[in-house]
Amino acid sequence: MPIATQGAVKTLAPWEVRELGAQIILSNTYHLYLRPGMELINRYGGVHRFMGWEQPLLTDSGGYQIFSLASLRKVDDDGVTFRSHLDGTTHHLTPELVIDIQRQLGSDFVMVLDECPPGDAPLRAIKEAVERTTRWARRCLDQFQATAPREGSSQTLFCVVQGGTDLHLRRRSAEELLALDPEASGYAIGGLAVGEPKEALFATLELMNELLPGDKPRYLMGVGTPADLVRAAALGMDLFDCVLPTRNARNGQLFTPQGTLNIRNAQYRSDLEPVQAGCDCPLCANFGRAYLSHLFHAGEVLGLRLATAHNLRFYLRLMARMRQAIREGSFQSWSSEFLQQYEGETE
Repeated sequence: MPIATQGAVKTLAPWEVRELGAQIILSNTYHLYLRPGMELINRYGGVHRFMGWEQPLLTDSGGYQIFSLASLRKVDDDGVTFRSHLDGTTHHLTPELVIDIQRQLGSDFVMVLDECPPGDAPLRAIKEAVERTTRWARRCLDQFQATAPREGSSQTLFCVVQGGTDLHLRRRSAEELLALDPEASGYAIGGLAVGEPKEALFATLELMNELLPGDKPRYLMGVGTPADLVRAAALGMDLFDCVLPTRNARNGQLFTPQGTLNIRNAQYRSDLEPVQAGCDCPLCANFGRAYLSHLFHAGEVLGLRLATAHNLRFYLRLMARMRQAIREGSFQSWSSEFLQQYEGETE
């Protein structure tokens, strides 16, 4: 899912994101609630019309902001109180309010409010986050069942498994959420991609693959590199979101099947070859590396747009190729070949 935190995939228009192959994007409840605010979005009839995106859309609950804005928030059993990073005003988000906001937004996939602890949090703090996440999930489920979606929208709810990289706590969190609502539409795995070792990440996913229903979507939040996505898909993960393709593009890092390249490096200033041979993105289909290098060194916004389009196209094409390999029964051999090529020649 390309990231549209504040209602836009950075540097691209929604029709451009669709043309690159995106079927679904992600926005953030906390950020849209603060700006532009629910009054304006309600006047548009929901977030889809507001941002000109007709395809499916998922809204994160704000749980990640408990981690990323730790200096601006206070958590208790009732919810989380934020001091706005925009103007310093105070906002208290409860599980019920988070569901109500997402009902008004009209997003297709709604996330429960969860507590995301940092990767280096002590075990006691992770345990408390698991317990709080379960209690909040119950309240979110009750509020979701007691309310109706915005007219014209059809919404489904995802629970979020927490527990850091402690496998006992991960198991506890998953089992508690499964017991809360066996009919939940899907399950997200949160609290990863926050600084934990890769070995711990994949050990956690092995457990999630064992515990979570195989006939319901598993959404791995915040992950990751192309290699991470391939390995996570091999462990039964279905949905992903990550800032890497868009953020790295704006910093001049381009993804290719052979790894990454930094277009700011001097070697590309006179390189007439495309960033990736055979790529059908607007950048590779029309320009060489030298032109993109020139745009970045000249500070031209077009460089950010072209690099972003390429990286998103690379990621979306990678996901499509994984789906094809799964259907054909060739995922194991394809993924081994991809990982050998991608990780063998990283710049």
